[in-house]
Amino acid sequence: MPHTFFAPDLFLPTYTLPEDESKHAVRVLRLAPGDAVVLVNGRGGVFQAEVAVADAKRCQLRITGEEQVPRRPYQVHVAVAPTKNLDRMEWLVEKATEIGVDTLTFLRCTRSERRELKLERLEKIAVSALKQSGQAWLPQLSELTDFARFLPTVEPATTFIAHLDEGERIPLARVAAFGASCCILIGPEGDFTPQEIAAAFARGIRPVTLGSSRLRTETAALAAVHTVHVARELV
Repeated sequence: MPHTFFAPDLFLPTYTLPEDESKHAVRVLRLAPGDAVVLVNGRGGVFQAEVAVADAKRCQLRITGEEQVPRRPYQVHVAVAPTKNLDRMEWLVEKATEIGVDTLTFLRCTRSERRELKLERLEKIAVSALKQSGQAWLPQLSELTDFARFLPTVEPATTFIAHLDEGERIPLARVAAFGASCCILIGPEGDFTPQEIAAAFARGIRPVTLGSSRLRTETAALAAVHTVHVARELV
């Protein structure tokens, strides 16, 4: 398989890799003129290319073909309260990108232990996962947002809250099989507060369950992405 590079600013018919990628391509991968590579722009564009100039500072590629991969007919959006341990959020971004998430929004909830979040490293992890998994669409990572400010921005009919409070909850797989999009809210390690759950209900957001196990925050978020995909494939 040809090596894949991320090229968000690609303009045909040639492309020059950034210096760090050029160094990796020439000195680590040992790519030489004529070797085939693949470029992805994160917006559905997949480009076949070959090395034109194998320079460790400015590796130049010649585009030989292109394909536009369409988006899925449905979108998967997970809004999750980031954990105190950032490694667990990095794991989530990597695995959710591999499986295929469209948007990850990070929520600041009442019980959130992490109150600040920098996206730069998470975005790099998403790009790496995009290249590794052969995905064509890079997920959107949204800044840390207060729960109360986020609620009015979603469509209640296709938004669901996964909480641990008592009460009737519908299996996510049952409700996620229909509609053009799906947004699932995942709370912090201490769960959403009763007030946050009530605010979601008042907005018209329905409660769902991801199964009988008590899942970690990042596991629940990844399970939600996978559940939506499986539910849609079975329709």
